[in-house]
Amino acid sequence: MNISEHVHFIGIGGYGMSAIAKVMLEMGYQVSGSDLAQQELTEKLKAKGAHVYIGHEADNVKGADLVVYSTALSKDNVEIKEAEKLSIPVIHRSQMLARLMNARKGIAVAGAHGKTTTSSMIALVMENCGEDPTYIIGGEIMNVGSNAKAGKGDYVVAEADESDGTFLQYHPTLALVNNIEADHLENYNGDFENLKKAYAQFLSQVREGGKAIICLDDPYLKQMQQDIRSEVITYGIHAQANYIAQNIHLGDRQVSFDVVREGELLGQIELSVPGKHNVYNALATVITCLEAGISFEKIAIAIKEFRGAKRRFQVLGEVDDILVIDDYAHHPTEIEATIAATKATGKNIIVVFQPQRYTRTYYLFEQFSRAFTEANEVIISDIYSPAGEKQIEGISSAKLVELIRQNSNPNVQHIPDREDVLNYLAGHVKSGDLVITMGAGDIWKVSHGLAKLLQERSSL
Repeated sequence: MNISEHVHFIGIGGYGMSAIAKVMLEMGYQVSGSDLAQQELTEKLKAKGAHVYIGHEADNVKGADLVVYSTALSKDNVEIKEAEKLSIPVIHRSQMLARLMNARKGIAVAGAHGKTTTSSMIALVMENCGEDPTYIIGGEIMNVGSNAKAGKGDYVVAEADESDGTFLQYHPTLALVNNIEADHLENYNGDFENLKKAYAQFLSQVREGGKAIICLDDPYLKQMQQDIRSEVITYGIHAQANYIAQNIHLGDRQVSFDVVREGELLGQIELSVPGKHNVYNALATVITCLEAGISFEKIAIAIKEFRGAKRRFQVLGEVDDILVIDDYAHHPTEIEATIAATKATGKNIIVVFQPQRYTRTYYLFEQFSRAFTEANEVIISDIYSPAGEKQIEGISSAKLVELIRQNSNPNVQHIPDREDVLNYLAGHVKSGDLVITMGAGDIWKVSHGLAKLLQERSSL
């Protein structure tokens, strides 16, 4: 691509799109974009020099040399149609990311859970160790207050999204997969086997001299190992892997463990984020950064500084011994792992979950119903559904609550509306409680609202 090119992003305010737009701005490209509403990410891009239109209009694409769109858009979007009419090349977000990643040494992080946290950890460790990476991440790294940067170093760190198969666009130097789950099956003809084959292909697409890094504790990855046509590095806690985490100590918002490589103790890792799931994320980060030539000692110092990614066990406030946290967990496995991470606080756990998408709720209905055993109290709000998704008969939050009551937690209730959830919590929470909102929709507004309310009350 020519550095003087004008690139236009349709849906520029999304995390994935805004990250690429920010990197291209920093690389010197002319960037414009459109979105349905003004928000924090679009404001940040405007401050950096992007021209942002609110609303989709045919005229927005005029003058662009390339148009980038996201999966969320329908093919009959007015700007896509106008670009095609004007013979402006139109490419998917993943194709744009592939151009950036494949031009350097790509580190592509895939998997059902932990992509944002792991890629954020890798980016922060590389940044703090002087590698100056480019990174494009689907969530804000709390330490740096950004989800993207155009670095001058050799490496490009990015999430590789399996949800719609677009991760097959990438040919990275290092391809990392933490875990595989039967999710997003609507994009794989409802067949988990198709999704597993796509992962095997992704892991086989690393460049010559590159490596695939996989977690052997995941049964599907273990089974898949023989199908990967790349050199493979394995890791885990229980498995006989190349790298193993031992002597794990799970504390209140912290974790420590030893890293053992082929029987040799490399040293201890201390994390400032909680949960066993972060042991896996951190172990994968350690391996990736060792492969990039960073010493274990430097990695251990840098990773301790990691404060998490936005909406990943994000502590919003602790007022009068009431702790308020927000988390992106939207899959049963993530919900269980996140609740487990809260237990180390010793508090009374109140979980507020907003299911996202009728399709996901339909495919995972039974698993969702069994995910809340460890919570003291559970509140389920109505399903958050993206525009255009059809409701599925028999799939509702009220039905999910009935099944949760039977299968995992009798102390569960359905409060449909977000505002009503906030009002209930405001009158209900007490000293010693931990309130955590979970979901990929807009349930975060409840925890943010509650944290603000408690702060205001405390200052009276």
